[in-house]
Amino acid sequence: MKLEVSIVNAFGKSEEGGNGAGVVVDANNLSEEQMQQIAKEVGLSETAFVQKSSKADFKVRFFTPAEEVDLCGHATIATFYLLKKRGLIKIGNYTQETKAGVLNVQVNEDNSILMDQSIPEFFEELDKEEIAKSLNIDVEHISDELPVQIVSTGLKDIMIPIKTMEILNSIEPNFQMITEVSKKYEVVGYHVFSLETMENATAHCRNFAPLYDIPEESATGTSNGALSSYLYKHDKLDKMYNLVFEQGYAMKKPSEIRAALEVEKGQIRKVKVGGCALEVKPMIVSI
Repeated sequence: MKLEVSIVNAFGKSEEGGNGAGVVVDANNLSEEQMQQIAKEVGLSETAFVQKSSKADFKVRFFTPAEEVDLCGHATIATFYLLKKRGLIKIGNYTQETKAGVLNVQVNEDNSILMDQSIPEFFEELDKEEIAKSLNIDVEHISDELPVQIVSTGLKDIMIPIKTMEILNSIEPNFQMITEVSKKYEVVGYHVFSLETMENATAHCRNFAPLYDIPEESATGTSNGALSSYLYKHDKLDKMYNLVFEQGYAMKKPSEIRAALEVEKGQIRKVKVGGCALEVKPMIVSI
């Protein structure tokens, strides 16, 4: 049987930028095994499968080439962009059932999509020496002002602050060591960043998730939601809205991820992450 998968670039600053995701808008009749097979054949970091839901407007399942994951930010942006383009939804607010819970998605007039993430959870701070070794850098290149810390807004990642953007973009990591560290701490991967940026952005980022067959990712929605929360917790934000994260520059795939926090009495009540998308091409797979 032949099936069409739409390839959609989320978060791109240009046609070369962004992060590609596969999207299947009608996956009601696909088995879990078929979805995994399709994601492997598509070969992008994530493929999203849209199904009917009794709890939300849509159920969306996310698969890497290796396995299913609870949530994917850029694939959510790609999915709702495509649903709007196909005339299946309009401007407004929708809900998606995911393995990370039922989350809100906002479809805006400018074609940007914002998705709610889970309320942040802050976990242990890690030894900087261990992390520096896996990144093949000296420990003094890691910021003294911020911790290396596990944070989740749906998926657990290690936030790693680097002193300069130059050092950040020169990193050539040891992927085997990152895989081992990721297993040890039960995280998806590393979100490495500098507060030095190319333009007037909040942070400049790189993301490594070799445990999930993603050596480096050009735009990571969930990780930048976690980073927004981490920066707020550690008093590094001068505003809550219109946060902009640069990513993918080291891969020559410049991307822009937007985020916003809603804070009440010093506590983060809502995390939103989003951006724009562009449909690239259809892909036919055999199942």
